[in-house]
This record gives sequence, structure tokens and C-alpha cells, in this order.
Amino acid sequence: MTEMWERFSYYGIRPLLVLYMTAALQAGGFGFDRAQASAIVGIYAASVYLASLPGGWVADRWLGLQRAVFTGGVFIALGHIAIALSAAFEQKAFFLGLVLIVIGTGLLKGNVSALVGGLYPEGGSRQDAGFSIFYMGINTGAFIAPLITGILGERIGWHWGFGAAGAGMLIGLLVFRSQARPRLGENGLLPSANPEEQRRARTISLVGLGACFLVILLAMAGVYTPNPVAIAGNMSTIMLTMSALYFAYLFLFAGLTLDEKKRIAVIVVLFTFSMFFWGAFEQAPTSLNLFARDFTDRTIFGWEMPTSWLQALNSLFVILFAPVLAVVWERLGAKGKNPSSPTKFAIALVLAGLGFWLMIAAADRVVASQGTLKVSAWWLTVSYFLQSVGELCLSPVGLSSMIILSPKRFVGQMMGVWFTSIALGNLFAGLVGGSVDPSQLGAMPELFRRTAYALFIAAAVLAVLIIPIRRMMATKPATAT
Repeated sequence: MTEMWERFSYYGIRPLLVLYMTAALQAGGFGFDRAQASAIVGIYAASVYLASLPGGWVADRWLGLQRAVFTGGVFIALGHIAIALSAAFEQKAFFLGLVLIVIGTGLLKGNVSALVGGLYPEGGSRQDAGFSIFYMGINTGAFIAPLITGILGERIGWHWGFGAAGAGMLIGLLVFRSQARPRLGENGLLPSANPEEQRRARTISLVGLGACFLVILLAMAGVYTPNPVAIAGNMSTIMLTMSALYFAYLFLFAGLTLDEKKRIAVIVVLFTFSMFFWGAFEQAPTSLNLFARDFTDRTIFGWEMPTSWLQALNSLFVILFAPVLAVVWERLGAKGKNPSSPTKFAIALVLAGLGFWLMIAAADRVVASQGTLKVSAWWLTVSYFLQSVGELCLSPVGLSSMIILSPKRFVGQMMGVWFTSIALGNLFAGLVGGSVDPSQLGAMPELFRRTAYALFIAAAVLAVLIIPIRRMMATKPATAT
């Protein structure tokens, strides 16, 4: 329930961001160009997931999982309040709100997933099924959110939509505060560090938080003007480099056993192909969202639905099919035939590739009409369906794999590593999302074509690696690979 409401708040504002920032000033927006707005969405979403790495470290070394989750919820609620007030304080409050949400989600997102993992110490297919149920809660919030915030934001006022998303997080805080102790008990209550390590972690965390807000204040004061597209490109390079260095540290200096190093090697493989998947999937709030607004017929019985409502399709499909796949993994696991994580990842990549292959045909129709045609919403609907089934083959399985494969003392941090792969995918999606533009029609089918090819090639490479990975993990139960 806590994660459901946190996702309500996140997915409540996500589809509104690019629409709001690209809306003309007279329509209440910022009037940003599409490339700039898309890059900001990518930076924001990437930062949300990237923050899970220090968030996991703070939970492991200072706060404990439960306190980290609650503290994160407070930051998120404050961020939504700031965004809702940006009607009065303009862009400064808006971007401050985004930063507060990033900090809060870093403390909450990975750690609440680690709490779920602690409920299934035996691991295996039962944990896969448990995470699929957890994933249903996530997508319940994500499904309801754009329906409410979309019609409020697009039809009444942008800040009504942002405010409704913040109200959802406040409900989540009340749920967690009242139910954590009786439901979770000692699970994640205390950090794994000794008192001295806790004091050191507290000092580092507070200094880092202060530095973060100093940078924000300098930007708000006009000392420097950020370039979102350049920042997104630089972030991609830095994050890839830091990820490589972190994995090198684990292999060389973390004191891991040979078996633990083998499992870290599998995590590296899953991390790499996760980036490809999310780089496509996270075009939903940018390129596909703009396609829905500009080139999709959203009229139903004479009434035009808000653009944001199409963003609810992904979560609807996940809600409908998560129980199905949970049962499938459970039954296959009982027979000793549960597909390995790399196999499920390869299936996900193929399905997402097919989803974007469909969009090539839809974009070609728009280009052939020179932008005058609005295609049926079924194109996006089927594309989202394929991507959603792919997500179910990858995301809950990826979360479960991080718990199973991670050395015990690095569980919180490895959940952060998993979300770093999603962060990189968001950055890549943000960098290309501005290609959907009525003034540059030819760029649309080319974007979708490149995305589909990249996914198909990644799936083929991963398929070749499945057998070597199985051999590498021969010491582990079949369900854990």
C-alpha cells in the first residue's frame, strides 16, 4: 500500500511534465522546446532511480530500511507541495519540487523493495511470485494516477494535477506509519552498521544533502543556467563510468568469495541489458506521450480523452497479467522448469522491440499524410501491451534476482545498482524523446526504427549468453539463475 501511493504520486506527475513544460505560456506552461523538456524529464526520472544507490547506502549504514522509507515519503510529499505551489512561485518552486522528490524516492524506492525481499528469505520462484504481487500494488497506483491527475491537470489546471499527486503520497505516509511495526516487525528496523559507522554515515549524508541544496540555490539565484540536453549527455557518461568502477570495486576490493563474484557477474549482465529495455520503455512519458498528444485520435463517442490517460494502459495491462505470470513462474518453479532470469530478459527485449516495430508503421502513416492524419489509438494500445508484458518478464524478475544474487551485506546497495540501470535507460529515453515533433516528421519513424533494432540485437546477444550464465551459476538452484 505504501508503494502503491508513492507510485500514484510519481506516475501522477510523470505524464504531465513534458506536456506542461512544452505548453505555451498562455496555456499555463513554460513554453520549452521539446528536446529541452524531454531531457529534463529524462534527468528527473534518471535521478529518481539513481538516488536509490545512496538511498540504499543510507538505509544500510544509518537509518535502517523502515526509517529510510518513511523519511523518503516525507521528502516526496514536500516536493509535490512545492510543485503545486509553482503557480505562484513559477519555475523556481517547480524545479525545487523535482529535486525534493528525487531525494525522497532515493530513500524509499529501493529500500521498500528490499523490505519485500526480507519477507521471502527462502528466495526461489515463491519470491518471484511475491514480487509480482508487489508489482500489482505498484501498478494499481500507477494506473489510477494519470486518470485523476490527467483530467485535473489538462482540463482544470496543471497545478491541480500536481497537487492531487502529492495528496496520494500523504496517504502513503499515513499507511506506512500506522502499519509498519505490526506488519513488518523487526524486518529492516535497524541498520546493518555499528554505531561508529552510523555516525560516519550520518555526517556524510548531511554534508551531501547540504551540497545538493547549495547547488540548487545557486541555480535559483541565476549564478549559472543549466543546459538540460548537455547535462543529460554528461550524466550518461558519468553514470556508466561510475557503474563500471563500482562493479570493479566489488570484484577486486570487497572481499567477496568466488561464488559471490560469479553472482555479481550475472548482475552485470542483467544490468547491461536492463539499460536497453528501459531506454525503450521509458520513452512512454516523452516520445510516445508527445505522439499521443499530436498524432493520435483520442476521441471516444465525440469526447476527446486527456493525453495522459493513455499512460494508464501500461499499468492496466500489468494489473491484468501480473497474476497470470506469477502463477506461471510458480508452477514452472514447482516442476524445476522456471526459466532463468536471462531467458526472461531476452523475452522482454523481443516484446518491447515488437512494440516499437508497430510504431514505425504508425509514424509512417503520419509522415505520408504530412502530419495531417491522426492515427488510431490502437497503435499505441497494442504497443503498450507488448511493452507491458515485456516489463513483467523483466522488472519483477530483476528485482527478485538482485535479492537472490546479492551478497547479504550489499543488498540495499545492489538494489540501488538495479535502479541505476533504469536511471540510465531514462536518460537515454530523455535524450531521444524530443524527436517527435510536427516540424520534424521524418525523425519519428527513424527513432522508432532505431529503438526496435537495438532491442532485437540486444535480445539476440543475450540469448547467446544464456547457457554460459547457467554454467557460471551451476552451484545455485535453477530457480535462482
